[in-house]
Amino acid sequence: MNNNEEQVATEARQFEKVCKIIESYGKSESKLIPILQAVQEEYRYLPEELLTFIAVTLDIPPARVFGVATFYAHFALKPKGKYVIKVCDGTACHVKNSVPIIEAIMKKYGLTEQKNTTGDMLFTLETVSCLGACGIAPVVVVNEDVYSVMNPEKTLSVLKNIEETEGLNERRN
Repeated sequence: MNNNEEQVATEARQFEKVCKIIESYGKSESKLIPILQAVQEEYRYLPEELLTFIAVTLDIPPARVFGVATFYAHFALKPKGKYVIKVCDGTACHVKNSVPIIEAIMKKYGLTEQKNTTGDMLFTLETVSCLGACGIAPVVVVNEDVYSVMNPEKTLSVLKNIEETEGLNERRN
């Protein structure tokens, strides 16, 4: 199989998964948000070609699907890493030095505001306005795990433990 045939086969598998998701919700426009949530859970983001496919399949304008996908902060149009690191930079966290935590993560993994996901798709760094945990600031959330009263060293230690769990301790410093 040549590269073009492999790409077509991969795309066909993608659309097949999306078809199953849509069918499980009954091809109903009223189920657009749960469909998008399920697709994002499968792919960790919403690829543009799949959004268009969803629109065509549900017989709704693509602009409506893109509008929903871009309106809600929960949805991502860019690939995210396996572990999403959310660092709160709301008032309480900012005052208690959340910025050095953000800077340490960016430096360690070579991230920028434009490139917030590591090349190996392990980590995505997001700065958020509030995580609702001001009393235990500064707060870092990795996927669903909340870490309180953090500093750069404690945060990098948490991420190092994740790397070790993933078998990456020899690849990174």
